[in-house]
This record gives sequence, structure tokens and C-alpha cells, in this order.
Amino acid sequence: MLAAIILAAVIVAVVESSRAPRSPRPPSAPVASARPNIVFVLTDDLSWDLLAYMPRVRALQRLGLTFRDYFVSDSLCCPSRSSIFTGNFPHDTGVFSNVGPHGGFHVFHSRGEEKHTFAVALQRVGYRTALMGKYLNGYLARPAPGEPRVVAPTYVPPGWSEWDVAGDGYHEFNYELNENGVLHHYGKQPSDYLTDVLARLGAGFIDRSAAAHAPFFLELATFAPHAPYTPAPRDARDFPGLRAPEPPNFDVLPTNAPEWLKEHPPLTGRQIARINRVFQLRAQAVQAVDDLIARIEHVLAVDGIAGNTYIFFSSDNGLHTGEYRLMPGKMTAFDTDIGVPLVVVGPGVSKGAVSDRMTENIDLAETFAQLGGTSVTADGHSLVSLIHGETVRHWPNAILVEHHGPDLRGIDPDFQQPASGNPETYEAMRTHSFLYVEYRDGEREYYDLLQDPYELHNIAGMLSAGRLAKLHAELRAMENCHGAPACWRAMHVGAGG
Repeated sequence: MLAAIILAAVIVAVVESSRAPRSPRPPSAPVASARPNIVFVLTDDLSWDLLAYMPRVRALQRLGLTFRDYFVSDSLCCPSRSSIFTGNFPHDTGVFSNVGPHGGFHVFHSRGEEKHTFAVALQRVGYRTALMGKYLNGYLARPAPGEPRVVAPTYVPPGWSEWDVAGDGYHEFNYELNENGVLHHYGKQPSDYLTDVLARLGAGFIDRSAAAHAPFFLELATFAPHAPYTPAPRDARDFPGLRAPEPPNFDVLPTNAPEWLKEHPPLTGRQIARINRVFQLRAQAVQAVDDLIARIEHVLAVDGIAGNTYIFFSSDNGLHTGEYRLMPGKMTAFDTDIGVPLVVVGPGVSKGAVSDRMTENIDLAETFAQLGGTSVTADGHSLVSLIHGETVRHWPNAILVEHHGPDLRGIDPDFQQPASGNPETYEAMRTHSFLYVEYRDGEREYYDLLQDPYELHNIAGMLSAGRLAKLHAELRAMENCHGAPACWRAMHVGAGG
């Protein structure tokens, strides 16, 4: 992740001159002695290299804490979001894909996972809770011919006081929004742009919560900057001529690459042009996300509750754009895909702080619950002590990634052609010093991140049998952990560094 952060910092100066800065954050009066409010902005497929184009997010970094070693349990939307909602790994949620018998909304729903989310826990102790934007893949989707509908289109899961959720909102226009059990159609006018609609709805929810003097949790889950990378009309001409970054792993295969990757040829000129266009569209698309954050900050300030509100900013997974000769996509165990930003501002958070503790999306549920004065039963552990700058001894030094593949279902919005990468099933262990991957077909990868931060030299074949056996045992312990105490123990590995 350090390599990604350095690369993003290098291009910030160029970006600053290419777009006018947002208006400064309005002053706010701190509110004491009340349970804190929480705003969670969760983007879709946002990678570290886009932060250079988001001045409001960089302002949040200056005002609060950035987790530079924060990862996801799978670099795929639905498994990652299921882990966020429940605090559990895919091996406990049972959600390993976006569609089919092992994934999607219908699996999360049918297994009863909706009854065990942080929203249920917070609502139980008096929080007003709202989800706006994206939920889980397959929600509001029409069933295939001959298949029963899982729930009614007006269905609202337990735990949510307000529900403004779209099914297929990836195009940002012409979508249905379930607003508290009533379907509303949005068309193609600029005012229908989904990210802006979420900003308006979110501002209204905050106003109503402040007027009721009630603590609230608000998740604003944008579809941006997911493909097809649709920017707001006002941003469609931003960053003319922008090219994708070309770090040392751009258009380069790792040595001893795994089977699914090793035959990828060098990128063609046409492919690089497409990558550059995708990156430009993604940079344009996150401008509306930045505007959303600015609007939410403004409303919090006007309502006098900014000083008692935490803002979390993150993504469900990252995205590669040319690294390892791959066209835009995700699902790999490389840092481009599993490592994403997590930025937190709020009461007791030091300005400009950076944490290098190994953290994961399974930690968010218990974090939100603890901030609200309650708890959830989950695999993850709360980040509140880290957020408040406390010293925590013996923090876990490893995280687990679980991915099922390859994805061969074209109905999946994240379906990837081979050129984008479509790995075999794998489990991975990431520490400060290495990335270790085991594939279902027996292949292994090991990258020494201290010597090889861009993950270009797979040296698994150079490790001793004893070292490989120890890595395998440690990975298996994480794969089989259930509950916070067991997973806490399993995520302490011998050479995690």
C-alpha cells in the first residue's frame, strides 16, 4: 500500500492545477455529551490512485486519520459488502460471489445475514439508520425465467429506518430507487444523476435527524466510480488528456506468474488508450462523490452537529488499470485490488494521523457498533482504539482474502473478460512484509513486500518446505476461524512483520 500512496502523492500537484478547489469546509460548533453520529461514504471500485483527484477526501485526510494498510476480504463487490455489513469473513457469511448459488443478495438474505448487521445493532439502541445507494448485487433484479422472486421489489431489510436503494444504478441514470418501500423512477435529466440524488437524500436525512435530536448512522453507498464510469454531466470534460498512472508493475508480468495470468501478452496501443480513457472517466466520476462529501459536511455544520459526527470514507474494493498487463478489473490478490483507502474524521481523531496497523473491512461493523454504544457478534475487531490514537499491544499482523472463481456468468455486472483477469479460487494472507496466495489448483505465490513492494517477483518456489508448510498452516487457521477471539488469534502470524 505504501507504493500506492507514494504514487498518488506524486500526481497531486498536477491535479491541483487542473481543477478549481472546492469551497472550504464551513466552521462548526462541537456538540458534546451526546452519542455520536456516523456517516459512512462507501464508494464502488475506488482505488488509491483516484484520491489525487478528490480534494475533499484529501482534506479529510488532513483533518483525520488515514489507514494505509486497510484491505478487503475479497476484491469483489458482494462478498466485500457482506463482510462490511456483518463483520464476518466470506467463509461465515456464505457470500463468495455476486450471483449464483454462492453469492448475491439472495444468499445473504436466505441465510438470515440481514438480521445480524451493524444496522440492526445500532437501531436496537436508538439510532436512526439509513442506507442510500447500492446494497448487494441482485437486489431489485428481475428473476431469471422460471425462478421465483426472492423478495418483493418494495422489500426493506431489517435494521434500517430509512431506505433509498437502487438495484442497477451503475449507469447513474434511468434507474429505480426503492424509497422506503415505494419505487420511484429516475430518468436522464442532470438532476437524476444518482450520486447527486444520494447527496440530496442524505442531506435531508441529516436535517430530520438533527431536528429530532436523535443519533444517526447514514451510509451513502455510491455506484461511482464503477463501470461504465459515468461522470456527472458537469464533470464530463474534466481532466483533458489525463492518462492512467504507469507504476513499475504497469504492463509487466510477475516472474513465475500464476497460470491464469502468465500468458497475458503486452498491452497493445489500443488497449493502453482504452485504459487511459477509463482512468479519465473514473477521475471524472469521483468528482460527484467529492461534491457529495462537501454537501454532507456543509449540512452537518449548519445543523451544528459536525463536532459530534464521525465521517468514514472507503471503497468495497480497488481496481487495476494496466498493472500486470491487465485491462481494467479486480478480483486479484494484488494490492491494486485488495487495498483501498479508509479515512476517518471525528471526535477524538488526531489531524493528519496515519495508521499502519493491518486492518480489514470485517472490522467496520464492530467499529460502528462500539461508537454507538453496542456490539455485534462477528469475526472482526473494533478500530475505535486506533481511531482515538490509543496504543494497542499485539494488534493482528495479517489479514485474510477469500475469493471464489473464475467468474463465468455474463449476467454479473462485474463479469470480466480474460484480458482483465479472472483468477481461479484462492485464499491469500497479507502482512506488512509479504503476500502469500494459495490457489485451488495447487499453485502458490509469495511476494516479499519489503524488497518487492510492487509484487513483481513470485518467489514461492524458492521457499523451503518448512516455510511453505508454516504459511499453509497459518492461512488455514484464518480460513477456519469463527468469531472475534478465534480470528484475533489466527490473524497473528509468525513472520507477519
